[in-house]
Amino acid sequence: MVNFSGLEFIFRFLPVFLIIYWIIPSRYRDALLFAGSLVFYAFGAKLFVILLFLLVLVNYVLGEMVWVMPGRRRKVQQRQMLVTIVTVDVIVLIVFKILALKVKASLLPLGLSFYIFKMISYQADLYLGRMRRRPSFMQAAAYFTMFPQIAQGPIMRFSQGWIDKPTNVRRQTVYIERSVSLAKVEDGICFFAMGLGMKILIADRLGILWNEIIKIGFESISTPLAWLGAVGYSLELYFDFWGYSLMAAGIGLMLGFRFVQNFIHPYAACGIADFYRRWHATLGSWFRDYVYIPLGGSRCGTFAVIRNLMIVWLLTGFWHGGTLNFVIWGLVLGLLIVWEKFVVKGLIRRVPLIGHLHVIVLIPLTWVIFAISDLKELGIYFTRLFPFFGTGTAVNPGDFAKYMGIYWPFLTAGILLCVPVFYNLVIWKRRNPIVIVLLAVVFWCSVYYSSISAGNPFMYFSF
Repeated sequence: MVNFSGLEFIFRFLPVFLIIYWIIPSRYRDALLFAGSLVFYAFGAKLFVILLFLLVLVNYVLGEMVWVMPGRRRKVQQRQMLVTIVTVDVIVLIVFKILALKVKASLLPLGLSFYIFKMISYQADLYLGRMRRRPSFMQAAAYFTMFPQIAQGPIMRFSQGWIDKPTNVRRQTVYIERSVSLAKVEDGICFFAMGLGMKILIADRLGILWNEIIKIGFESISTPLAWLGAVGYSLELYFDFWGYSLMAAGIGLMLGFRFVQNFIHPYAACGIADFYRRWHATLGSWFRDYVYIPLGGSRCGTFAVIRNLMIVWLLTGFWHGGTLNFVIWGLVLGLLIVWEKFVVKGLIRRVPLIGHLHVIVLIPLTWVIFAISDLKELGIYFTRLFPFFGTGTAVNPGDFAKYMGIYWPFLTAGILLCVPVFYNLVIWKRRNPIVIVLLAVVFWCSVYYSSISAGNPFMYFSF
């Protein structure tokens, strides 16, 4: 049930929860969201729901001692408490990242990286005086655990769901009463259907291509198929995670939250840095606000900026996984961003095509590093991509045509949706009867394929 694309979630948990959420008084909705999220989590993580509840409790209780009223001076004790609770959260994350190297991912806490980061941002915002009043336990608990985001994000900030605004001379906090309207519900259903289609009809189909390449063995594929596999995996990861993010945002709309945009057409970006401002945008902004800027950001000298960037990308790599390929992936991206920022920045500004080529060519190569944890196998794959010292083009010369003939419809659909105008056209016209019928067809086709398959969990569940 923890899988958004599963039929139990779509036709049992979600409609029952939404009906109850809509009919109860608004003052009880945070309590219901917390309770429902624990039930949702328990179906996917079993005993780890106890760990989640303990972390919620510890973060709320210690957060009471971290909170600084706006305009007041921060005390040493509050700073020490902030360091203490953040250290506890980080240690929990590191311990389980290390354990992930020894046991199956299914035996580890679901979505740990995501809710730990929400807890850390919550503590930092308390300390920095960004909340004019201490949140109640139910507000904090619902924020930490809300089921649309707990498994894969987005990493929403507390202010995006329980924003406070000064309304009088005393500048007292007023927390939003989340309003649920038919327009929001309709939009939420549209985004949910789009996300489900991206996951089931594009990502899962392209996932079969990548699995076929793995079964063949990297040493037995031709260079054209190796490049097709890199592109296919890039699109699979994109539509798997973008699909989830749209489904999560759609559910959030149905619950009365604002739309949280996690992907902003990254493959239309002009450069690697621009790509990662658009890809998993909530994670990128989290690292910017809570790591990069506190380190000094871009306000210091060249070498310090390079240091800050490399620290952020090293941590980003480790956040995704504890194996060496993730560390290499993070460091490679850090070096590429340094290259763009300090060496070719002016050239990219004058000739934007160079930045677009960086995205189109280099991003799929970095996803290969991301995908293959065995460094020996990773090396073999790159010798197939670049057969300067091998026989990549001569190996199975007909394999490219075979797999291209099978998967071209899904590749074509994926590439078209990477172009902003095609996706935006659906968004702008989402209340048009033709678009509504189209989304209905997408939804029921997705349901059909989900019903006849064993179920393919979202790729970011392991992070």
